[in-house]
Amino acid sequence: MARRPLPRILSTGSAHLARSRELARTAADSATDVLHPLLTIMRGLRRLASAGRRKWTGTPKDRRGPLMFLAASVVLVVALMPYGPLLAAVTLMAAAAWHGRDRAPAAPEGPDEPQTQRLRSLYEALVPCFSVAEDPTPLYAHGGEWEQAFPEYEFDASGRVTYLVVRYPAYFPDGEAESRARIEHLLHAKSGRSREYRFAWDEEANQLTVSALPPLPTGVAAQRFVTAPGETVLGFTDPSEVQRTLPLAYGDEQRDMPPVVWRTGIRSTEPHLLAMGLPGSGTSTLLRSLALQALQHGDILIVDGGATGEYVCLTGRDGVLAVECALPGAVASLEWAAAETERRLIEANRARQAGHPPPDDTRRPLWIIVDRPSAFTHLAAAGGRKDPQALLQVPLRHGRAANVTVVVAEQFDGADALSDAVCRHTRARVVLGAATAEQLRTLLGAPPHTTPIAQIPPGRGYARLGTGPVHRLQVPATPDPYDDATSDADRQAVLELLPPRTTPADGAAVPSLEKREKPDKGKDGEKAEEAHRTAPTKKTEETEAATEAEPAPMDAAPVPAEAGAAERS
Repeated sequence: MARRPLPRILSTGSAHLARSRELARTAADSATDVLHPLLTIMRGLRRLASAGRRKWTGTPKDRRGPLMFLAASVVLVVALMPYGPLLAAVTLMAAAAWHGRDRAPAAPEGPDEPQTQRLRSLYEALVPCFSVAEDPTPLYAHGGEWEQAFPEYEFDASGRVTYLVVRYPAYFPDGEAESRARIEHLLHAKSGRSREYRFAWDEEANQLTVSALPPLPTGVAAQRFVTAPGETVLGFTDPSEVQRTLPLAYGDEQRDMPPVVWRTGIRSTEPHLLAMGLPGSGTSTLLRSLALQALQHGDILIVDGGATGEYVCLTGRDGVLAVECALPGAVASLEWAAAETERRLIEANRARQAGHPPPDDTRRPLWIIVDRPSAFTHLAAAGGRKDPQALLQVPLRHGRAANVTVVVAEQFDGADALSDAVCRHTRARVVLGAATAEQLRTLLGAPPHTTPIAQIPPGRGYARLGTGPVHRLQVPATPDPYDDATSDADRQAVLELLPPRTTPADGAAVPSLEKREKPDKGKDGEKAEEAHRTAPTKKTEETEAATEAEPAPMDAAPVPAEAGAAERS
């Protein structure tokens, strides 16, 4: 069906509105310029009237009579004088114009002496970098004029540079990373190391813009974020980096903050995430925040290689399939996850071939959260067991089609132990804590456009989703609620987000997640359930065609918590 063109009134209405708005704004500005003297006199008369009212109110009652007699006498004398009323009116208008003038102090024309000295110091420091002996008219020279090199600048209340535009000669190699890094390091050192600076290079105009960034807020507690299914908030960044804000509870007030949103699921281009950092940098906090958000629409499986009890608060919760801290349980759980990924692929393929939508159990998101897998790698090598990272190959390779998301967190000292599949398939990257420029460039694939700070709070770092830009990141405060060092406000915020418990702490038998979540599906549903129960133990021909990784046999039910308990017993 051919599209019909819009009526002329609809297609040109916005242009007419914009033109009318511009004409109205121009008319208002012109009227303000013309009526500015009248507005000044009216403002002065109002101020004189207010001053007279205050004078009359402050006069004692026994003196008000003589004061009124004196004022009446002055009015009578002025009225009887030749040209008295005209002179009185001119005097009143002059007094009103004087009192109605703008009393704001005039802005200084240029920088003061300390600011000039700072700009001159920056100019002299850049001379060796931006000058060559063959230049007949150098822009940078010792003892030269800094006004041409710095056309725009701003200072804060303490006299430090907050905004600076630096012009440089055209022969400077601004396309080389080493040359840029040298200039950025010099400006960072001369402008103050206690702040973060953003450097924007304009190669066409031969200009460098330096902006001092405000610190990211660290008081954002864990809470429900206004996001759609499949969207996960990694943290918060600068307002100029993203075109979206989220309403948040920040202490006792409400704020709109720009988030870094990671989209997962079938349509995602970065279905898996890798987080790196130093001990205490906040990687476990990030995983807890992701787990609490994932539990709103899916199930999670947690494997804690650190075995520090960071995820004990999630044990037995609704939607938490297992929290494994030992090597046997981790291997059994990840084997089930690999088999579950294969089962989802097979069921979705059969449904598409039959012309039906995918089953509900294949569309519910499954999150596999692995913290410090290098610890299990060393234990598996010492005991002659299978490396758990090898079992992540199937979820990493086919997770997007099966609606399975893998999140891996590791420390810098264990980065060499990460498998090739983990490094290749985790296109969403997060680096928290102090890191060198080389580490950031290697992990993120591109250097950040900001300088690091000396004191880095927990949960502070950088994030990059695929081939997108590098964002500053501050992870929401999601501490372990069972930690004694956690404040009462943060503990209560995390406890309110935890789902109810469905499994007692002693491991007593309870209805499984499948029985509780899935309705009766008839004969076809029973066949699907039978295939799901036998997926971890029986290797079918479709499974062999789907992947080359062969899961080890398991005698327990497909719920990984039971498998881990049986293996440990």
